[in-house]
Amino acid sequence: MDQNTDDIRRKRPPDHDLDAMDRKILGVLVEDAMMSYADLGARVGLSPPAAHERVKRLRRSGAIRRVAALIDPRTVGKTLLAFVHVDTTGWGKTQALMAIEEHPEVEEIHSVTGDTCMLLKVRTDSTHALEGLLARLYDTPGVKGTRSYVVLSTLVERPVQPGITREWPALVRDAEAGDR
Repeated sequence: MDQNTDDIRRKRPPDHDLDAMDRKILGVLVEDAMMSYADLGARVGLSPPAAHERVKRLRRSGAIRRVAALIDPRTVGKTLLAFVHVDTTGWGKTQALMAIEEHPEVEEIHSVTGDTCMLLKVRTDSTHALEGLLARLYDTPGVKGTRSYVVLSTLVERPVQPGITREWPALVRDAEAGDR
């Protein structure tokens, strides 16, 4: 079967479990995905060809989905960051509601549990623009309400990290043991 599948989005998990070196490579790449294989290899203790092969395998497996530029929001005039909870009648993930993704101000859309159906991460240039986006949401059939949380300052914002916390601090364990 000679079919080019480069444009087909992967929906399955990576083909292999990540080992410590894979995680180390991903940890370096998440900080600077444009570095040379020589620099990457030097940072993780591999030769440049070995680093290149590892990165190719991580891409093939879907562990690295894509490489993208992280834009400073100030340079594009989008200094207002907000999280918008969207309440709907019935199941919130309708075609009409998902059409909100056509607006470049909408960075993320999540279906969530709790007292709301969907959570949007939006970045606009002003409160007026946020108001326009909210008006657009209210015009959507099935939307019965929103709650907006405007961010005053961002303390941590980062992409997915390859590390995994294997053991949480004793305070958490002790608190959980007390609940039993």
